[in-house]
Amino acid sequence: MRRIFLTTLLSLGFASQVTAEAGGNAERGEALFRQCAGCHQVGEGAEHRIGPSLNGVFDRSAGAAEGFRYSNAMERTATGGLVWTYESLDTFIENPRNLVSGTRMSFRGIANQKDRDDLLAYLRLFSASPANIPEAAPTAKGLDHDFDPEILAISGDPAYGEYLSNECTTCHLLSGNDNGIPSITNWPVEDFVIALHAYKNAKRLHPVMQMMAGRLSNEEIAALAAYFKSLDQ
Repeated sequence: MRRIFLTTLLSLGFASQVTAEAGGNAERGEALFRQCAGCHQVGEGAEHRIGPSLNGVFDRSAGAAEGFRYSNAMERTATGGLVWTYESLDTFIENPRNLVSGTRMSFRGIANQKDRDDLLAYLRLFSASPANIPEAAPTAKGLDHDFDPEILAISGDPAYGEYLSNECTTCHLLSGNDNGIPSITNWPVEDFVIALHAYKNAKRLHPVMQMMAGRLSNEEIAALAAYFKSLDQ
């Protein structure tokens, strides 16, 4: 369904929005959110106002905030399968009526891409953090970048990985529960290794993960991948 929706965006001429990536300035986005705050709340204790609370908005189906009465236009769009990905939020914020014809939202939109990126970076703080391993919407990047096959051929030692894992398990729970930070338990070895090297080489954006991966050797990354793959959820 999401693929169909993105195809619809492309057919409507929103190609630039489909390729948008997270990476904005959340601090600047907080200031930009003031123009939204008359209708929406976000953060601890946020409630529905004229518009729904925006806590947890990323990767949520449109029209799905519990307890909020949506317009008929939004309900029709939600029935069509709209999900609030980074791309669809970016399109909606640029011009709400382009995406949801007949919306009662009076906001005219934000034309500047950087402003939208910064605002979305701020709103993302109030959804599950998707930039941690394993990557999740809305900031997931594909694993198809150039990669040395010799690194993938390294056989990791799970026992050594367990020894190295203390820093990982400060955030990532061995139980497999996400608790706001996605689980890495049982993650496929190849995906784990490629993702860690992408952080190490700054091809994926996340300052903490870049710092952590930057300290690891190829053998240590392989060992961690083998250890977390060996765990039962």
